[in-house]
Amino acid sequence: MTEQELSNAMETYGDAVYRLALCRMQNTADAEDVYQDVFLRLLEQRSGRWDGEHLKAWLLRTALNRCADLGRLRRRRGSLSLEEVPDAARPMDEEAAELWDAVSRLPEKLRTAVHLFYGEGYESGEIGALLGVPAATVRSRLRRARAELKNLLGGFDDGKSLPEADGTDPYARRAE
Repeated sequence: MTEQELSNAMETYGDAVYRLALCRMQNTADAEDVYQDVFLRLLEQRSGRWDGEHLKAWLLRTALNRCADLGRLRRRRGSLSLEEVPDAARPMDEEAAELWDAVSRLPEKLRTAVHLFYGEGYESGEIGALLGVPAATVRSRLRRARAELKNLLGGFDDGKSLPEADGTDPYARRAE
């Protein structure tokens, strides 16, 4: 890979890699280490030219792997509060800040699924491929995450279920 291709990849996908690393690691120093390692590994790649989606998927998968590698070290350090997050990764409004603060308190597997689905716009099948789990597992994690977020944010139970992660409503009437 040339330096120009690396520079373009960093400019195009660097924010997504950093946000995912920050979401997983909850520590700016570790997130920066993951970011650096991911792009150093990209520089070492000898493969041909990738289209945008394959490159982004490779970068995010590599970031997830590196986060897992650093996870053992993370236990020795404290976690990052929302106030310490750089402005670039901070949500714009107060309601979003409260929501993402609640997301940061979710278990890692749920937090990662929420970030990739809502933050990066991936579908459950794509997230499953990145994480190496079935799409149904991703949808279950998203469902559990929404339920936990509802409890964390003081939501109320109106007797209705939230729409599924794939956008379908389990209670919608089907055409007969």
